[in-house]
Amino acid sequence: MRKGAKAAVIGSVFAVMVGGAGYGAYNVVTAVSGDGGSGASGPAPVKTGPPSSAEVKETSRAFFAAWEQGDAAKAAAYTTYATNAEALLAGYRTDAHLTGVKITPGAPTGATVPFSVKATVSYDGKSKPFSYDTELTVVRGETTGKALVGWKPSVVHPDLKEGDTLVTGESANPAIEAVDRNNVVLTKEKYPSLGPILDALRDKYGDTAGGTPGVELAIRHGSEETGDTTLVTLAKGQAGKVRTTLSATAQAAAEKAVDQYSESSVVAVKPSTGEVLAVANHREDGFNAAFLGKLAPGSTMKIISAATLIDNGITAMTGPAPCPDTATWQSQTFHNLTGMTPQENATLSDSFSRSCNTAFVKYADEVKVDSLTNEAQQRFGLGQDNWKTGIPSFDGSVPASGGPDTAANMIGQGQVQMSPLNMASVTATAMTGVFRQPVIVPRALDDRELAQAKGLSSGTVAQLRTMMNRTAVSGTAARVMAGLGGSIGAKTGSAEVDGQTKSNSWFTGYRNDIAAAAMTQEGGHGGDAAGPIVAAVLRTGG
Repeated sequence: MRKGAKAAVIGSVFAVMVGGAGYGAYNVVTAVSGDGGSGASGPAPVKTGPPSSAEVKETSRAFFAAWEQGDAAKAAAYTTYATNAEALLAGYRTDAHLTGVKITPGAPTGATVPFSVKATVSYDGKSKPFSYDTELTVVRGETTGKALVGWKPSVVHPDLKEGDTLVTGESANPAIEAVDRNNVVLTKEKYPSLGPILDALRDKYGDTAGGTPGVELAIRHGSEETGDTTLVTLAKGQAGKVRTTLSATAQAAAEKAVDQYSESSVVAVKPSTGEVLAVANHREDGFNAAFLGKLAPGSTMKIISAATLIDNGITAMTGPAPCPDTATWQSQTFHNLTGMTPQENATLSDSFSRSCNTAFVKYADEVKVDSLTNEAQQRFGLGQDNWKTGIPSFDGSVPASGGPDTAANMIGQGQVQMSPLNMASVTATAMTGVFRQPVIVPRALDDRELAQAKGLSSGTVAQLRTMMNRTAVSGTAARVMAGLGGSIGAKTGSAEVDGQTKSNSWFTGYRNDIAAAAMTQEGGHGGDAAGPIVAAVLRTGG
């Protein structure tokens, strides 16, 4: 839609989730009072308990009828948040230019009513039909006791989230035709998880890619990190071509791999150039966690921790790194995975390949509070908020944390936050010694300045590669990496999260000139979910 065009915001009061499910926190912005209601006056007994089937049928029928009639205020009065609902329902007609609404309810399942919507979108003399399926749930109003539609934006359209709007008009940016490194066209139909990435590319490069805007009905997202999502094209513009660094082959493998594990994300990069070869997500919330996720990376962080110990002269690959059953640092006790046998005479290579937590915790008193931070920033290019990948991305965070977090950070817990993109880059730096900031579009497209770091010495690289290779061949990653030829290396990880029954699964690895990292929320150990995803991508070549 035309930049600056009028669009109704979904309510002036709501709770916003920052950064996708599991990645941020709710910011509660004022409380909304009242449950809505039908406007009836006079005292009435306050009912309790779940709505009856008759109430579900009557409430949904009344809501649908008012919506079909275009009476936003009346329809909103049947919801739990009338202010929010009225803004979106009014914008459905005035901003999205949707008329002739016909709603067909399906058979209820308890208090949930599925329904289909058919409407016509019209703008500047052009019209097209628009249809979709969604659902609502009838709940008991907490203060009135009335049966009301539990309000959320997806009642109006299944892809709407808090802060989103529906708008019709000239596109904010001309359409793009994104192509891979070999000029293969990339579409969200063929590569579903590229949807938000393609929207972001259009948002950033649509104006400069040589195309002309069309007329469309789209979702304008409340998040500044997400471009418009087109729902209906009324008049096509001329698409401008945007060349990406992606590989259609690697992308197809990544899509297929994450589809096997819910709440999963993966990124693959080309270590010799920093080019992103694949990015895929399989998430309920549609969030690009592969680039924007902010979660503790678990033991994959030991790549940076091992480099810190080596570069600071504390120990080396063949030097001591005892692995006791437990280790205590400033009153906090750390454990290894269940069943790991203590090894008092272990080397750093032994403890790295077995993913021994206590070996790294024991060295917390020999590193400075900022040693890990400096290693991450100065050698791996992380945590300085200066990556320019071509679309919004997170650069990782390794703060200089004192207290127990000095030790926890060493094993990828504490205050450390990473995305799969960050960890793929870490692996690429570890295997080449050179930090090459990841990019998803070539720098030549807009001559942007890329982040820099001094990288690693050849001696440190040789040790990291040897330890990662051992991990892939005979350590915790051996089962997952079995059958992969060429030059290989890997590191497993699992990160415990408060409130979760299972840890997050992390895995990063390389094969020849491809490095990849994956994360699966509540996926268990690194080899359980994230590992098979990475291995599938590594099999595509490199």
